[in-house]
Amino acid sequence: MRILFKNAKIVTMNADREIIQGDLLVDGSQIVALGGAIDQPADQVIDLHGDLLIPGLIQTHIHLCQTLFRGQADDLELLDWLKLKVWPLEGGHDPDSLHDSALLGIGELFLGGTTTIVDMETVHHTEHAFEAILSSGLRALSGKVMMDDCNKDIPSSLREDTDASIQESVDLYEKYHGKGNGRLEVAFTPRFVISCTDTLLREVSRVAQEKNAFVHTHASENRGEIEIVESTRGMRNIIYLDKVGLTGPKLILAHCIWLDEAEKDILIQTKTRISHCPSSNLKLASGIAPIPEMMRRGAEVSLGADGAPCNNNLDAFREMRHAALMQKPLHGPTVMPAQSVFELATLGGARAIGHEHDLGSLEVGKKADLAVISLQGLHTWPNEHVDVYSQLVYQATASDVRLTMVDGQIVMKDRQLLTIDVPGLKVSATKSLNRVMARAGV
Repeated sequence: MRILFKNAKIVTMNADREIIQGDLLVDGSQIVALGGAIDQPADQVIDLHGDLLIPGLIQTHIHLCQTLFRGQADDLELLDWLKLKVWPLEGGHDPDSLHDSALLGIGELFLGGTTTIVDMETVHHTEHAFEAILSSGLRALSGKVMMDDCNKDIPSSLREDTDASIQESVDLYEKYHGKGNGRLEVAFTPRFVISCTDTLLREVSRVAQEKNAFVHTHASENRGEIEIVESTRGMRNIIYLDKVGLTGPKLILAHCIWLDEAEKDILIQTKTRISHCPSSNLKLASGIAPIPEMMRRGAEVSLGADGAPCNNNLDAFREMRHAALMQKPLHGPTVMPAQSVFELATLGGARAIGHEHDLGSLEVGKKADLAVISLQGLHTWPNEHVDVYSQLVYQATASDVRLTMVDGQIVMKDRQLLTIDVPGLKVSATKSLNRVMARAGV
């Protein structure tokens, strides 16, 4: 398919951060021309009438497995949130419920212009989430969560053997990595230090390096978590992860709120990727990550919504707004300007997953992952003499997205999902939630 977008305001995010009035042509999965009036044949022509055309948004920390549990774990801090609600619910998943949960999340992401995610599933049935990713058209770096430290707080439904956990993760990598024209990549995803043994984390480091694969985990989200790590490992989170060989450009760490100076130095020197999740950090009262300082020192930072039970939305526009606003009372009004924040949600995400060469900006030769944003609402009016990045970060909402394309495929148009049966999914997801809650006993 050749699809021609006419009369757009194109927010390129190229090296010069050009904003171009004109057209953009997609051929197959790639952008083949943009700028000015393009007079070339196309199978479909879409007139945008001046709407914004932006790179598809990239979120680098999501739990599709938790979307089914939206609203089931409110007003708790992290460790209680996990022990009392989320772990039992995750342990109650069956193959169909996990598939439904993934599709629910994917549909919301498409409606909000997100085209790529870094995802962490639960212990069991991960292949069913992968199948949802492949069938829907999403681009994802995803993996099976690993939890082999069988302490009393982890329900029996989530406990697993170390060797079995590693083998299942390797098997998933071998079967699914690169599927869907490369849209699905597989990572190794140990949950966090306090649910994993030293043996598992060292082996994950070895296997990931052997396969040149990404590792995605949580770190330093909560002060109680850090106290447990210090009591069991004798050192702080980041120092421990560095010791077992996990830090580096192929490690994506969610949160990184409570860091001492040595840990900050390690993250910057090793170019470990930080996924900042502002809404989740606020809702769980986890804290405010030192993102302005880390960015100023050259850290690699991107954005994520985290899971639906701790947010309760997967809306990249809210994450951008919160990422900008939450730092201003601490550091002044000029910190985290809109253009810098928009970069975190586009090029920052692309860099985090090693795809800055083909994602994160609208340029000839890059993947056709994009979104169309309408600025016709009263909340975005007047839309003249206003900075585009200000409009995107401070004014626009997910409901302003009128089209989402991934890999050259339109997955949402005019607020209608094209790859997901929404009425059927609502019925199925409700049944799935009832089954899981009965099984989990929460």
